[in-house]
Amino acid sequence: MPNQAVKSQSIREPFIPIYQKLFTQYRDAIITQQYGPGDRVHSINEMMDRHKIARETAKAVLKMLSNDGYIIQQPGKGSFVANLGPLKKVWGVVVPFFSAQIEELIFYLGQEASKRGRELEHFVDYNHWQEEIQLVGKLINERYEAVIVIPTFDETETASFYTRLKPGGTVVSLIDHTMAGSYFTYVIQSYDLGVKRGVQHLLNRPSGTLAFVKNNIWLKRNMVQELMQDTFQDCIENSRKGHRSLILNNVEQISKELIIQSRICGFFCCDDSDAIRVVGRLKDWGFIIPDEISIVSYGNTELAKYFTPAITSIDPYSAEMAATTAKIIHQKQKGEDVSFCQYVLQPDLIVRKT
Repeated sequence: MPNQAVKSQSIREPFIPIYQKLFTQYRDAIITQQYGPGDRVHSINEMMDRHKIARETAKAVLKMLSNDGYIIQQPGKGSFVANLGPLKKVWGVVVPFFSAQIEELIFYLGQEASKRGRELEHFVDYNHWQEEIQLVGKLINERYEAVIVIPTFDETETASFYTRLKPGGTVVSLIDHTMAGSYFTYVIQSYDLGVKRGVQHLLNRPSGTLAFVKNNIWLKRNMVQELMQDTFQDCIENSRKGHRSLILNNVEQISKELIIQSRICGFFCCDDSDAIRVVGRLKDWGFIIPDEISIVSYGNTELAKYFTPAITSIDPYSAEMAATTAKIIHQKQKGEDVSFCQYVLQPDLIVRKT
């Protein structure tokens, strides 16, 4: 068979008119409050000079922004970001991904919203800080009564957004964790304390190696997991009980040979689902739980409660986090200042059969 020449075809990006690109640029700047409510946006002449575009293009961009309600055009004065309208009886929850622990937290938030005659909707930003601020800004502009955020796991990029935010009556509250200081309303748990309580339980084992099992499915930096790992290692180094620490990137790194060679006597898993996978492997390899190897996980979800054997797990008090967040939203509805309502819950160890 003769050789056939293969023609390469370049994939072209779809053509987007300049007025559409600029509309999107200005719209996103308004949504993320680079332009806040009442701020003046560029005039036709300023747009022409800044973007090197024709007058008709600049006029089209402003008209589109006006038609979609993002700006108010005042003849002789300029164009200004529209003030936010009345609130809707809807709460939005923004999460970085789904896990058993996050799903349980959303469930409890939904219960609290329902008690108050509110709907609950959830959105995923896939641990991407730009998507997080776009979603939060969008929900504020769409006049959600509350926006509840489990922050992106690297908050260094989002702190400035929250400090300049003008939510216009929408309650914006962080939940579950925050590394960004004391500027925001939040209801969080002390992951640090939770890990300490789990490690203290594992340190009751005879001397050997305690392994920390990470979960690296999700892209980008995970500062919460970094904190948990550091706390885990510090606790073991300061225990003076003859234990060593081992950090594993995922469950797949666990093998029977590794357990025997490293003399692993305990596992600390970052979530209940990974703990179940560890238990399954240990059963297959003939290890006796907890006599030979003990397991602690984080979350205390139904997975830990109802699995056999029931898993010893850190309880972050998700129901209490949800109830406290709902209380803050209710206080705001009554006209109270909730700008610096901040709560830190203390996780507890629930000892079961592992």
